[in-house]
Formats: sequence, C-alpha cells, structure tokens
Amino acid sequence: MEKSEKERVVVSGLEIPFWDLVWFMVKLALASIPAMLIIYVFIMLLGLLFGGVANLMAPFSGV
Repeated sequence: MEKSEKERVVVSGLEIPFWDLVWFMVKLALASIPAMLIIYVFIMLLGLLFGGVANLMAPFSGV
C-alpha cells in the first residue's frame, strides 16, 4: 500500500466492562491532580514574571 492511499475504519461496537471503565476513570482523575499542580505552578511563575516586569515599568508610566 502506498502512503498516499487512505484507509477508512468504522467502529461499529465497543464493549468495555463497566468496572474496567470505572477503574480507568479513577486512574484518569488521580493522574489529573499532579498535572493540574504543574499547570498551576507554571501559571503562577508566568504571573510572577509579568507582575515583576509591570512593577519595573511602573516608574516610567507617568502615573
């Protein structure tokens, strides 16, 4: 098959046992906690950076 040819796939049914799906959702929720902490720290550092730059520029604002 050449790379330019595309194949279509149709999923007609997906059977996942209920408790396996519940366990997956629990793991997903637990994995999101450290991810949110990392995002929080990143946003906090950006705020500190831009706040510091704004504070340095305050004497030149003429206010």
